[in-house]
Amino acid sequence: MTELSPVTEATATKAPAPKKLAVPDTQTVTSVQHWTDRLFSFRVTRPASLRFRSGEFVMIGLMQTDEKTGKEKPLLRAYSIASPSWDEELEFYSIKVQDGPLTSRLQHIQPGDEIILRPKPVGTLVHDALLPGKRLWLFATGTGIAPFASLLRDPQTYEDYEEVILTHTCREVGELQYGKELIDQIRTDELLAELMGEGFHEKLRYYPTTTREESPKMGRITDLMRCGECFEDLGVPELSPETDRAMVCGNLAFNLEIKEMLEGYGLEEGANSDPKQYVVEKAFLD
Repeated sequence: MTELSPVTEATATKAPAPKKLAVPDTQTVTSVQHWTDRLFSFRVTRPASLRFRSGEFVMIGLMQTDEKTGKEKPLLRAYSIASPSWDEELEFYSIKVQDGPLTSRLQHIQPGDEIILRPKPVGTLVHDALLPGKRLWLFATGTGIAPFASLLRDPQTYEDYEEVILTHTCREVGELQYGKELIDQIRTDELLAELMGEGFHEKLRYYPTTTREESPKMGRITDLMRCGECFEDLGVPELSPETDRAMVCGNLAFNLEIKEMLEGYGLEEGANSDPKQYVVEKAFLD
């Protein structure tokens, strides 16, 4: 994979006229950033009435022509909101699927274009779905880091936990760049320090790994946990239901594997209506 320079689509190519959609629930794209040839993020205007909890997702999309009827209809997919609940705009982080019905088109959006955004946020990766604990683990693969990008910029995350550990596993080094810049921004952002209090970032731990391209830490996070290397590197004990809470967002195989591991540690799966020790986002997969 060739890593692309993190520039907006608008600066990379000459932007055509903005695409305006004559449908309800539209928002305007304000910026686009391409991280690799497979990953991009974008920001859009936020509906004035939208209220959401950090970690939730919404349905977004574009119009498509029905092959049978020839009529235009919305094509929508679930996307986690990557921006925190206090942000004036909404950020999303997406994979590019060249033959995907939505992402094959969505990856070409540019500032000024419009997308459909249904302002009804839902999701399980929220603080309300977990019982109080000491240490919060955020386990992500690929674009599964998106809801955690929101939670890591939420003051409640640092008010509720003494330690917050983000693990992010990707195939190649370039795919970690979004998370790396996120962590760097959190640790140096003066506004966040003002919102959360000086020194909040000392609670934040970051553990990126790759599975194909060589990097400082190689391996699947589940394998690194099984052999104990992860816990040794971080200087923390294995997960315990008395102290540890976890959120999981990744591909299906990863979700199922780590779910089994968490239950092996004694953690129980929670929900908004029944808080427990861990939660898994099932609405979408990277």
